[in-house]
Amino acid sequence: MFHSILLSLHIAGGMVGLLSGTAAIIFRKGSLSHIFAGRVFVGAMLTMGTCATWLAILKHDPNNIGGGIMTFYLIMTAWLTARRKDGETSRFDWAALVIPLVLGILTWKNGIDAFRGGTGEKFGVPTGMHLFLGSVLLLAAAGDLRMLLNGGVSGAKRVGRHLWRMCFGLFIAAGSFFFGGGNRPLRLLSSLRIAKYLPSSFFTMGIYMVLTILPLILLVFWALRVRLSKRVEGVFGKQLAAGQNLQS
Repeated sequence: MFHSILLSLHIAGGMVGLLSGTAAIIFRKGSLSHIFAGRVFVGAMLTMGTCATWLAILKHDPNNIGGGIMTFYLIMTAWLTARRKDGETSRFDWAALVIPLVLGILTWKNGIDAFRGGTGEKFGVPTGMHLFLGSVLLLAAAGDLRMLLNGGVSGAKRVGRHLWRMCFGLFIAAGSFFFGGGNRPLRLLSSLRIAKYLPSSFFTMGIYMVLTILPLILLVFWALRVRLSKRVEGVFGKQLAAGQNLQS
């Protein structure tokens, strides 16, 4: 019973996260619609990450335990970045730093083990993906440490920190949905009686790969745009300030 509840919450959180995350990208940055979609996305992703971790513990699945914790960490720190003022940190940030540091080292170790093992995989994940996610985690840890030593982040750096962590969280949700096994998109749309109206070419690995990678493309786009455009930085600055006022 408990397993079924966790699984239902995990699936619901993932689906709502995908929809709200996509909406947050589409809506005008700084608008109330964008802020609302972002809040829904945060709640859905934290739910998905928490349930994924518990399910993985119950199934003794170390790989997905790390994935669930990584998702929770990225979304929580992205939300805190938006909620706080420029240059603000807390003791929680020092504790949170341990998560990407430990997970990054363990994930890199899994990648090395997969490479040396001959099969090129460990826990069903290829070497490259282990090393990629491990590198992202270690970069996140380096960013946390730099933020703490500098007394917080502000301006474009604060906006960039918020954006990349949100976008990477959306990437994780997309990857889980499109490559989680059992052709989840086809099963879902078939249950809604929509799949029959779509061409079969839509349910291919190529399309799934494009939709999964899209959040990473948007991550790079916004990261470059924020750093190169003061106007965009100002828009996002107003958005973050509005979010603070609404939450206070």
